Amino acid sequence: MQETPLLVKTSNNWVQAVLGNFDSFLLDHAAAEKKASGMAISMLSHYPDRTRLVTKMTDLAIEELTHYREVLRWIHSRGLVTVADTKDQYVILLRQAIRKETDAYFLDRLLIASVIEARGAERFALIADALQMLPMKKFYQSLAKSEARHYELFLDLAAVYFDSSTIESRWRQILKIEAEILSVLPVRAALH
Repeated sequence: MQETPLLVKTSNNWVQAVLGNFDSFLLDHAAAEKKASGMAISMLSHYPDRTRLVTKMTDLAIEELTHYREVLRWIHSRGLVTVADTKDQYVILLRQAIRKETDAYFLDRLLIASVIEARGAERFALIADALQMLPMKKFYQSLAKSEARHYELFLDLAAVYFDSSTIESRWRQILKIEAEILSVLPVRAALH
């Protein structure tokens, strides 16, 4: 997997929390995949005139929903059932950084989606490294690669619609905001 853009690495305490309550992690992971699919649909609905974005978000929505289905299989194989979604404080806090002006709002949505995917890539890779059960280990290795592609996808889309200096400046700010958020959130058996 390529180098992460993230400024702060996930602590081993997070890995231990997940391994200590893997069922809760799986349930949260399923919800995150479902929400990611919904976010992609929201993006293509909000920007129907941006053909490249619509095409990429359609593919992403399907891929994220496929991941949801795959996590559901793991959940059901463990005798679990899904639960009602809960609010994700990590995402809520990141979304508070979104500026309101039209172009800034669009750029921020792309960059925040990118950083969320980068964090997912990092954390899925950590889980894959820690897991002993081979089929699930391979599943999380595959997800880590997908999430890394997704974080690149959102940066690539930003480059279609914005100049590189605008992207780079805001990207650095978003990465700092994400690092600050991570430093205040409690460690729990959840993706974020």
